[in-house]
Order: sequence, then structure tokens, then C-alpha cells
Amino acid sequence: MIELRTPAEIEQMRPAGAFVAEVLAATAAAARLGVNLLELDALAHDLIRRRGAESCYIDYHPSFGASPFGKVICTSVNDAVLHGLPHDYRLQDGDLLTLDFAAAVDGWVADSAVSLVVGTPRDEDLRLIDTTRRALAAGIQAAQPGGRIGDISAAIAAVAHAEGYSINTQFGGHGVGRTMHGDPHISNDGRAGRGYPLRPGLVIAIEPWFLETTDEIYTDRDGWTLRSADGSRGAHSEHTVAITEDGPLVLTAP
Repeated sequence: MIELRTPAEIEQMRPAGAFVAEVLAATAAAARLGVNLLELDALAHDLIRRRGAESCYIDYHPSFGASPFGKVICTSVNDAVLHGLPHDYRLQDGDLLTLDFAAAVDGWVADSAVSLVVGTPRDEDLRLIDTTRRALAAGIQAAQPGGRIGDISAAIAAVAHAEGYSINTQFGGHGVGRTMHGDPHISNDGRAGRGYPLRPGLVIAIEPWFLETTDEIYTDRDGWTLRSADGSRGAHSEHTVAITEDGPLVLTAP
């Protein structure tokens, strides 16, 4: 079911958005050479406790997950692009890391993701990350009241296709509110003018993610981490956005 939020409820969601942005900034700053992914998860967990927030991940067990996630942040490295389960791995020079974090504050959820390179970057990785960021900006700009979900999808796809990337449509954006994942689904490819109307009060996560040379993925043996079928690297950018009478409002802006 698609729920629309009142202006007062959107204001109540701001603390969750600010907290998610804070945690992503802190974990991104901590992601240095030699740092263990489990240390990043522990940092996020500590920040949740200090804030009195609630993890959206630790008990999360959808149909596509092998078991409850058990951690509080997704850490996807190199050929992993989504749902990266933190494990005993120390970051190495040149690793492409995606951090994806969602949490609830006072019962309201926000969700966001960033990709970055640890140490010495490859030009190909910087281009891939930049493309996801520009696609996210285009998707947000297209999230105008009176438009359609397809406007967002088409805007994202135009940026990706211009750079020669193909698009996987199995996973994409989604509604956000009292829970992390709700309707509507927001594909990263689609046709403008189609789909659910963008009405004021709709709160969604917009999240373009692309792989360097494929659009096919598989699930790692850990039962969660999604990796590229050909070993190429992936990047992912995401914000929680509210549709308002005045246009899109990014709740997870740094």
C-alpha cells in the first residue's frame, strides 16, 4: 500500500534523515586502508545506540535473504554492489566501497547510500561513482509533484546509458516511512509519463546503482551480498526524498 505523508509528518522524518547522513559521513571517514568491515559496522552500531535510534537491518529478513541480516550497515566492496554483509575483511588500496545505511528515529525511517574509493582510485571507478551520483541528482530533479514514477526512472537511465552502462532492474528505489521498504517500486530504467503519480506527501528512496560491464548479478554464499556476474565493480548512490508542493526535498542530505 502506498501511503502519503502530511507536511507535519515529513517534518518529523527530518531527524531520521539527518541521523542517517551523519552515520554515513562518519563511516565513510573511518573507511581507511586496513580498517575492517566489522569495525565500520561496530561504529554504526555505536552511533545507533548513542542516538537511541533503531536499526532497520539487524533483524531484516525478506524473502531474498538467507537469514536475518544480523548487522546494521551494508558494506559492499568491489564486485559487490548491494546488500554487502559486513565480514572479516580489511580494506585494501584501491577498494571501491559502498556504504548503505537505514535507521529509524522516533519511528520514522530514512535510507541512504554512498560509494567511495579507499586509497588510490582507478579512473574507471571514479567514473562509475560519478555516474551514480549524477543519475541520483537527475532522478531527484525529476521527482516533481504532478509527474510520474517513470519520470524518475527515465532520468536515471538517461545518465547511465549516456555513459554506456547497462541497468539491472531487479532492485531499485522504494517507498520509505514507518518501514524501510514499501511501495512504490522505483526502477532505475523506465519510460517518462508512466507509473504511479508523484503526489505531495510521497516519500521515496531513489537509488541508482550500476555495474561496470554487466547488468547481471548473483548472490554470494553469505546469502546476502549481491555481486556482479562477471567480477566487474559496482557503485550505488541513494537518498530519501519527499515529494512536496514545492518540489523534491532530500531528507538525507549531508
